[in-house]
Amino acid sequence: MDAAFAGHPAELVDAFGTTSPLAVHRWSADADAVDQALFVRSCHGTTLDVGCGPGRLTAALAARAVHAMGIDISAEAVRQTRGRGAAAIRGDVFAHVPGAGTWDHAILADGNVGIGGDPARLLGRVSELIRPDGTILVELAGPGTGVVQQLVQVRVGERLSVPFAWAHLGVDAIADVAAAAGLGVRHITSLAGRYAASLSQGVGSRAH
Repeated sequence: MDAAFAGHPAELVDAFGTTSPLAVHRWSADADAVDQALFVRSCHGTTLDVGCGPGRLTAALAARAVHAMGIDISAEAVRQTRGRGAAAIRGDVFAHVPGAGTWDHAILADGNVGIGGDPARLLGRVSELIRPDGTILVELAGPGTGVVQQLVQVRVGERLSVPFAWAHLGVDAIADVAAAAGLGVRHITSLAGRYAASLSQGVGSRAH
């Protein structure tokens, strides 16, 4: 992913050879109005941006004087996030994370709920990183997606990454997946064709 985060056009390739472009330019831009509405304005305390990429959300939170930290396995992503004046570490969310159990909010934007290929496992792990009364903000695919788990590769030019486990989680499946992780859906927001759910422990489900 380092080459993609460096600005080179990239696409995701699944096991059947189906490709979908990665939104590299949007990730590398500043947070837009939809980002602000779905994620940034919902975070009022310490926030962990999981899979932060080039750091547009981490930086937007820092600009609002929110204590935020990005985490990403890509050295280039961490370099760019820090270059925006925001805090970031290179690491695996399933390994040691500073401040585990103390974060007020965690963000899984840009499809990062697919990290590791098992959304329920990932949400369960992220719930360990936040406070018992904290929230997880999760960007979702559109209705009808359900849960798709697969091995994928990233293609940048003629180069293909090694295969890795990934998942797509639709808005239609978030309630069941969240429940499997011991979480409930506080609300779901749809804006400009994007969907985000706010999750926490021990709540019911409602949509906005």
